[in-house]
Amino acid sequence: MPSIHPNVVVDPTCVLGHHVVIEDNVEIGQDCIIGHFVVLRSGTKLGNHVQIGDHSVLGQQPKRAANSAVTNDTKKTGPHVSDRVRIGSHSIIYAGCTLNEDVFVADLATIREDVQVGQKTIVGRGVAIENQCSIGSFCKLETNAYITAYSTIEDRVFVAPGVLTSNDNFIGRTEERFKHFKGAILREGSRVGVGAVILPGVELPAEAVLAAAAVLTKKGEPGMVYKGLPAKPAGPVPTEQLLSNNK
Repeated sequence: MPSIHPNVVVDPTCVLGHHVVIEDNVEIGQDCIIGHFVVLRSGTKLGNHVQIGDHSVLGQQPKRAANSAVTNDTKKTGPHVSDRVRIGSHSIIYAGCTLNEDVFVADLATIREDVQVGQKTIVGRGVAIENQCSIGSFCKLETNAYITAYSTIEDRVFVAPGVLTSNDNFIGRTEERFKHFKGAILREGSRVGVGAVILPGVELPAEAVLAAAAVLTKKGEPGMVYKGLPAKPAGPVPTEQLLSNNK
């Protein structure tokens, strides 16, 4: 049987799985499907037609380790999950984030606090999006991609499986690093190949492509392909591949 706080109203159109836990101050829209062993923590807000897979947790509060550089213990509200969002099994959606309409979150994904995800974006299996990130609309973040804290990803960006980003050029040493934290910047329509790496604060411009296994160490130019370690320009993106010709 579900465990539902007495102050929460669940619309009769909703379907709840076995052993669902719903804390106080949770809002649930119409026609939602909530799987077995799901936990909705206080402050979670669901729109209409939301689906949540088994064993997922929504509304997790951030916890700061003693030596954490980018996490604090400030209590957050939310998450705010808009209409028709689908969340897979064993996913963790933190308080303080917003998932806009028609977002798809696959199994085992983690979306941290203070993250915005735009409409119709796909967050793939095992993807981790750290805190203070902005993710645009119509993006695809594929299996096991890692989006570091303070990153910006604009609309219609493609991130292939296993892509890694970083925000700390000092690799956790010296107080100087606290002045320079900055995540990756992926401009509209840019694409990142499988296993590529983007270093702290480096920008992949609009329509640019970073090839598989390449390491981007400095800002590129729009509409160019970058390959190698470190990544260097290898020519323009073919005209038929440009976003303006494929929307």
